[in-house]
Amino acid sequence: MRQRMKNWIGAGSVALAGVVAVLVTAAQASPRQSLAATAFATSDEAPARGLSVFHLGHSLVGRDMPAMLAQIAPTGHSYHSQLGWGTPLRAHWEPDVAINGFDTENAHPAFRPARAAIGNGSFDAVVLTEMVEIKDAIRYHDSSSYLEKWATLARSNNADARVYLYETWHQLDDPKGWLARIDTDYAPLWLGQVVQPARGAGPVRIIPAGQVMAALVRKVEAAGGVGPMRTRQDLFRRNEDGRQDMIHPSDLGNYLVALTHYAVLYHRTPMGLPYTLRRADGSVAAPVGSALAHMMQETVWQVVSDRPETGVAP
Repeated sequence: MRQRMKNWIGAGSVALAGVVAVLVTAAQASPRQSLAATAFATSDEAPARGLSVFHLGHSLVGRDMPAMLAQIAPTGHSYHSQLGWGTPLRAHWEPDVAINGFDTENAHPAFRPARAAIGNGSFDAVVLTEMVEIKDAIRYHDSSSYLEKWATLARSNNADARVYLYETWHQLDDPKGWLARIDTDYAPLWLGQVVQPARGAGPVRIIPAGQVMAALVRKVEAAGGVGPMRTRQDLFRRNEDGRQDMIHPSDLGNYLVALTHYAVLYHRTPMGLPYTLRRADGSVAAPVGSALAHMMQETVWQVVSDRPETGVAP
Protein backbone atom coordinates (compact mmCIF):
# COMPACT_ATOMS: atom_id res chain seq x y z
CA MET A 1 0.00 0.00 0.00
CA ARG A 2 2.76 2.38 0.97
CA GLN A 3 4.63 1.53 -2.23
CA ARG A 4 1.49 2.18 -4.30
CA MET A 5 1.05 5.60 -2.64
CA LYS A 6 4.68 6.42 -3.38
CA ASN A 7 4.09 5.58 -7.03
CA TRP A 8 0.99 7.80 -7.13
CA ILE A 9 2.86 10.66 -5.49
CA GLY A 10 5.78 10.21 -7.88
CA ALA A 11 3.51 10.22 -10.91
CA GLY A 12 1.65 13.24 -9.60
CA SER A 13 4.90 15.12 -9.09
CA VAL A 14 5.98 14.42 -12.66
CA ALA A 15 2.61 15.57 -14.01
CA LEU A 16 2.70 18.72 -11.90
CA ALA A 17 6.23 19.46 -13.05
CA GLY A 18 5.05 19.12 -16.64
CA VAL A 19 2.20 21.58 -16.09
CA VAL A 20 4.55 24.05 -14.41
CA ALA A 21 6.99 23.74 -17.31
CA VAL A 22 4.23 24.53 -19.81
CA LEU A 23 3.08 27.54 -17.80
CA VAL A 24 6.63 28.85 -17.41
CA THR A 25 7.25 28.43 -21.14
CA ALA A 26 4.04 30.33 -21.95
CA ALA A 27 4.94 33.09 -19.52
CA GLN A 28 8.39 33.44 -21.06
CA ALA A 29 7.02 33.83 -24.61
CA SER A 30 7.56 37.27 -26.07
CA PRO A 31 4.56 39.65 -26.34
CA ARG A 32 4.78 39.37 -30.12
CA GLN A 33 4.74 35.58 -30.03
CA SER A 34 1.84 35.49 -27.58
CA LEU A 35 -0.29 37.96 -29.52
CA ALA A 36 0.58 36.46 -32.89
CA ALA A 37 -0.30 32.97 -31.71
CA THR A 38 -3.81 34.03 -30.74
CA ALA A 39 -4.70 36.80 -33.21
CA PHE A 40 -2.82 35.81 -36.36
CA ALA A 41 -2.90 32.03 -36.26
CA THR A 42 -3.94 31.46 -39.87
CA SER A 43 -2.10 32.20 -43.09
CA ASP A 44 -3.49 33.38 -46.42
CA GLU A 45 -3.30 31.72 -49.80
CA ALA A 46 -0.53 33.00 -52.03
CA PRO A 47 -1.80 35.11 -54.92
CA ALA A 48 -1.84 33.29 -58.24
CA ARG A 49 -1.12 36.44 -60.28
CA GLY A 50 0.06 40.02 -60.09
CA LEU A 51 -2.03 42.21 -57.80
CA SER A 52 -3.56 45.64 -58.21
CA VAL A 53 -2.35 47.51 -55.13
CA PHE A 54 -3.35 50.81 -53.54
CA HIS A 55 -0.82 52.52 -51.27
CA LEU A 56 -2.31 55.01 -48.80
CA GLY A 57 0.06 56.97 -46.66
CA HIS A 58 2.80 59.56 -46.66
CA SER A 59 6.44 60.14 -47.58
CA LEU A 60 7.64 56.85 -46.06
CA VAL A 61 5.71 55.26 -48.91
CA GLY A 62 6.84 57.86 -51.43
CA ARG A 63 7.00 57.38 -55.17
CA ASP A 64 10.17 55.33 -55.56
CA MET A 65 9.33 52.37 -53.32
CA PRO A 66 6.07 51.45 -55.13
CA ALA A 67 7.88 51.90 -58.44
CA MET A 68 10.64 49.53 -57.33
CA LEU A 69 8.07 47.02 -56.12
CA ALA A 70 6.41 47.10 -59.54
CA GLN A 71 9.74 46.24 -61.20
CA ILE A 72 10.24 43.07 -59.14
CA ALA A 73 6.60 41.96 -58.83
CA PRO A 74 4.94 39.28 -60.99
CA THR A 75 3.44 40.15 -64.35
CA GLY A 76 0.12 41.93 -63.93
CA HIS A 77 1.12 43.93 -60.85
CA SER A 78 -0.13 47.52 -60.89
CA TYR A 79 -0.42 50.27 -58.30
CA HIS A 80 -1.93 53.64 -57.42
CA SER A 81 -1.60 55.81 -54.35
CA GLN A 82 -2.66 58.80 -52.29
CA LEU A 83 0.02 60.40 -50.14
CA GLY A 84 0.70 63.37 -47.89
CA TRP A 85 3.36 64.61 -45.49
CA GLY A 86 3.29 62.72 -42.19
CA THR A 87 -0.39 62.05 -42.77
CA PRO A 88 -2.45 59.98 -40.29
CA LEU A 89 -5.08 57.59 -41.57
CA ARG A 90 -7.66 59.91 -39.98
CA ALA A 91 -6.70 62.83 -42.25
CA HIS A 92 -7.02 60.69 -45.37
CA TRP A 93 -10.51 59.67 -44.21
CA GLU A 94 -12.03 62.90 -42.90
CA PRO A 95 -12.79 65.48 -45.61
CA ASP A 96 -12.44 68.43 -43.23
CA VAL A 97 -8.95 67.43 -41.97
CA ALA A 98 -6.11 68.91 -44.01
CA ILE A 99 -3.57 66.63 -45.74
CA ASN A 100 -0.28 68.50 -45.67
CA GLY A 101 1.66 68.30 -48.94
CA PHE A 102 -1.28 66.83 -50.83
CA ASP A 103 -0.70 68.69 -54.10
CA THR A 104 3.04 68.04 -54.11
CA GLU A 105 2.96 64.37 -53.13
CA ASN A 106 0.19 63.45 -55.56
CA ALA A 107 1.47 65.21 -58.66
CA HIS A 108 2.17 61.98 -60.57
CA PRO A 109 0.28 59.56 -62.84
CA ALA A 110 -0.23 56.90 -60.15
CA PHE A 111 -2.38 59.17 -57.97
CA ARG A 112 -6.01 58.27 -57.43
CA PRO A 113 -8.40 59.85 -54.85
CA ALA A 114 -8.36 57.28 -52.05
CA ARG A 115 -11.98 57.14 -50.91
CA ALA A 116 -13.34 56.55 -54.40
CA ALA A 117 -10.50 54.27 -55.53
CA ILE A 118 -10.49 51.99 -52.51
CA GLY A 119 -14.28 51.97 -52.21
CA ASN A 120 -15.00 50.87 -55.77
CA GLY A 121 -13.60 47.40 -55.14
CA SER A 122 -11.09 47.39 -57.99
CA PHE A 123 -7.98 46.78 -55.86
CA ASP A 124 -6.81 43.33 -54.81
CA ALA A 125 -4.68 44.71 -51.99
CA VAL A 126 -4.77 47.92 -49.95
CA VAL A 127 -1.63 48.90 -48.04
CA LEU A 128 -2.37 51.41 -45.27
CA THR A 129 0.35 53.48 -43.62
CA GLU A 130 -0.03 55.26 -40.29
CA MET A 131 1.86 58.38 -39.32
CA VAL A 132 4.82 58.34 -36.97
CA GLU A 133 5.22 59.06 -34.08
CA ILE A 134 3.03 55.96 -33.68
CA LYS A 135 2.25 56.80 -30.04
CA ASP A 136 0.83 60.15 -31.14
CA ALA A 137 -1.15 58.49 -33.93
CA ILE A 138 -2.76 56.16 -31.40
CA ARG A 139 -3.36 58.85 -28.78
CA TYR A 140 -4.54 61.74 -30.93
CA HIS A 141 -5.72 60.23 -34.23
CA ASP A 142 -7.59 57.06 -33.17
CA SER A 143 -5.45 54.79 -35.33
CA SER A 144 -7.29 51.52 -34.82
CA SER A 145 -10.70 53.04 -35.60
CA TYR A 146 -9.49 54.55 -38.86
CA LEU A 147 -7.63 51.41 -39.81
CA GLU A 148 -10.92 49.56 -39.38
CA LYS A 149 -12.80 52.17 -41.43
CA TRP A 150 -10.37 51.85 -44.34
CA ALA A 151 -10.38 48.06 -44.15
CA THR A 152 -14.19 48.01 -44.13
CA LEU A 153 -14.27 50.34 -47.14
CA ALA A 154 -11.76 48.18 -49.02
CA ARG A 155 -14.04 45.16 -48.60
CA SER A 156 -17.34 46.96 -49.15
CA ASN A 157 -17.32 46.14 -52.87
CA ASN A 158 -14.64 43.44 -52.84
CA ALA A 159 -14.98 40.89 -50.06
CA ASP A 160 -11.68 39.29 -51.09
CA ALA A 161 -9.59 42.46 -50.81
CA ARG A 162 -6.40 41.94 -48.83
CA VAL A 163 -5.64 44.68 -46.31
CA TYR A 164 -2.20 45.42 -44.86
CA LEU A 165 -0.69 47.81 -42.36
CA TYR A 166 2.82 48.90 -43.33
CA GLU A 167 4.95 49.06 -40.17
CA THR A 168 7.47 51.86 -40.49
CA TRP A 169 10.10 53.25 -38.07
CA HIS A 170 11.12 56.34 -36.11
CA GLN A 171 13.73 59.07 -36.40
CA LEU A 172 17.32 57.83 -36.40
CA ASP A 173 18.04 60.24 -33.53
CA ASP A 174 15.09 59.13 -31.38
CA PRO A 175 16.15 59.82 -27.77
CA LYS A 176 15.11 56.31 -26.71
CA GLY A 177 17.17 54.74 -29.48
CA TRP A 178 16.18 53.86 -33.04
CA LEU A 179 16.62 50.11 -32.66
CA ALA A 180 15.06 50.15 -29.20
CA ARG A 181 11.91 51.84 -30.49
CA ILE A 182 11.54 49.34 -33.35
CA ASP A 183 11.97 46.46 -30.90
CA THR A 184 9.70 47.71 -28.13
CA ASP A 185 6.88 49.36 -30.12
CA TYR A 186 6.04 46.46 -32.40
CA ALA A 187 3.98 44.09 -30.22
CA PRO A 188 2.24 46.51 -27.84
CA LEU A 189 1.60 49.36 -30.29
CA TRP A 190 1.55 48.23 -33.93
CA LEU A 191 -0.02 44.86 -33.20
CA GLY A 192 -1.73 45.39 -29.87
CA GLN A 193 -3.16 48.90 -30.15
CA VAL A 194 -3.56 49.43 -33.90
CA VAL A 195 -4.17 46.12 -35.69
CA GLN A 196 -5.82 43.96 -33.05
CA PRO A 197 -8.67 46.37 -32.17
CA ALA A 198 -9.43 46.83 -35.90
CA ARG A 199 -10.00 43.18 -36.69
CA GLY A 200 -13.77 43.62 -36.76
CA ALA A 201 -13.23 44.52 -40.42
CA GLY A 202 -11.57 41.17 -41.08
CA PRO A 203 -7.88 40.23 -41.22
CA VAL A 204 -5.36 43.06 -41.39
CA ARG A 205 -1.87 41.75 -42.11
CA ILE A 206 1.45 43.39 -41.31
CA ILE A 207 4.20 44.44 -43.71
CA PRO A 208 7.00 44.52 -41.09
CA ALA A 209 9.44 46.93 -42.74
CA GLY A 210 10.70 48.29 -39.42
CA GLN A 211 11.46 44.79 -38.19
CA VAL A 212 13.32 44.01 -41.42
CA MET A 213 15.36 47.20 -41.17
CA ALA A 214 16.37 46.42 -37.60
CA ALA A 215 17.38 42.85 -38.48
CA LEU A 216 19.45 43.99 -41.46
CA VAL A 217 21.15 46.79 -39.53
CA ARG A 218 22.23 44.37 -36.83
CA LYS A 219 23.78 42.05 -39.43
CA VAL A 220 25.51 44.74 -41.45
CA GLU A 221 26.89 46.68 -38.50
CA ALA A 222 28.13 43.47 -36.86
CA ALA A 223 29.96 42.64 -40.08
CA GLY A 224 31.53 46.09 -40.29
CA GLY A 225 29.63 46.81 -43.51
CA VAL A 226 28.41 44.91 -46.56
CA GLY A 227 28.75 46.35 -50.05
CA PRO A 228 27.66 50.02 -50.14
CA MET A 229 26.11 49.84 -46.65
CA ARG A 230 28.27 50.46 -43.61
CA THR A 231 25.80 51.67 -40.98
CA ARG A 232 22.07 52.24 -40.51
CA GLN A 233 22.49 55.77 -41.85
CA ASP A 234 23.03 54.35 -45.34
CA LEU A 235 19.39 53.22 -45.44
CA PHE A 236 18.39 56.90 -45.24
CA ARG A 237 18.96 59.65 -47.73
CA ARG A 238 21.07 62.78 -47.56
CA ASN A 239 19.53 66.21 -47.96
CA GLU A 240 20.69 68.54 -50.72
CA ASP A 241 23.10 70.23 -48.31
CA GLY A 242 24.65 66.89 -47.43
CA ARG A 243 23.07 66.56 -44.01
CA GLN A 244 21.65 63.22 -42.91
CA ASP A 245 17.90 62.83 -43.32
CA MET A 246 16.74 61.14 -40.14
CA ILE A 247 13.70 59.25 -41.43
CA HIS A 248 13.23 59.16 -45.22
CA PRO A 249 14.74 56.14 -46.97
CA SER A 250 17.54 56.28 -49.51
CA ASP A 251 17.56 54.10 -52.61
CA LEU A 252 18.97 51.28 -50.47
CA GLY A 253 16.18 51.75 -47.93
CA ASN A 254 13.48 51.87 -50.60
CA TYR A 255 14.81 48.69 -52.17
CA LEU A 256 14.71 46.92 -48.80
CA VAL A 257 11.14 48.08 -48.14
CA ALA A 258 10.06 47.08 -51.66
CA LEU A 259 11.46 43.58 -51.05
CA THR A 260 9.48 43.40 -47.82
CA HIS A 261 6.25 44.38 -49.58
CA TYR A 262 6.98 41.79 -52.28
CA ALA A 263 7.50 38.97 -49.77
CA VAL A 264 4.31 39.75 -47.84
CA LEU A 265 2.06 40.50 -50.81
CA TYR A 266 3.14 37.52 -52.90
CA HIS A 267 4.18 34.97 -50.25
CA ARG A 268 7.41 34.40 -52.14
CA THR A 269 11.02 34.52 -51.13
CA PRO A 270 12.73 37.54 -52.69
CA MET A 271 15.96 35.57 -53.11
CA GLY A 272 17.31 36.08 -56.60
CA LEU A 273 15.24 39.14 -57.48
CA PRO A 274 16.85 41.92 -59.54
CA TYR A 275 18.72 44.59 -57.61
CA THR A 276 19.47 47.12 -60.35
CA LEU A 277 16.28 49.17 -60.47
CA ARG A 278 14.98 52.58 -61.46
CA ARG A 279 13.30 55.28 -59.43
CA ALA A 280 9.80 56.48 -60.25
CA ASP A 281 11.17 59.22 -62.52
CA GLY A 282 13.07 56.65 -64.61
CA SER A 283 16.55 57.45 -63.28
CA VAL A 284 18.77 54.58 -62.19
CA ALA A 285 18.78 53.99 -58.43
CA ALA A 286 22.01 53.83 -56.46
CA PRO A 287 23.68 50.42 -56.84
CA VAL A 288 22.92 47.82 -54.19
CA GLY A 289 25.48 45.26 -55.30
CA SER A 290 25.17 41.49 -55.17
CA ALA A 291 26.47 40.95 -51.61
CA LEU A 292 24.14 43.46 -49.96
CA ALA A 293 21.21 42.45 -52.17
CA HIS A 294 21.67 38.84 -51.11
CA MET A 295 21.75 39.79 -47.42
CA MET A 296 18.70 42.04 -47.82
CA GLN A 297 16.71 39.36 -49.61
CA GLU A 298 17.68 36.68 -47.11
CA THR A 299 16.83 38.93 -44.14
CA VAL A 300 13.46 39.91 -45.57
CA TRP A 301 12.40 36.30 -45.97
CA GLN A 302 13.66 35.33 -42.52
CA VAL A 303 11.62 38.09 -40.89
CA VAL A 304 8.48 37.79 -43.02
CA SER A 305 8.19 34.00 -42.91
CA ASP A 306 8.79 33.95 -39.14
CA ARG A 307 5.81 36.17 -38.33
CA PRO A 308 2.26 34.78 -38.58
CA GLU A 309 0.92 38.34 -38.55
CA THR A 310 2.17 38.74 -42.13
CA GLY A 311 -0.23 36.04 -43.30
CA VAL A 312 2.66 34.22 -44.99
CA ALA A 313 3.02 30.55 -44.14
CA PRO A 314 6.55 29.62 -42.98
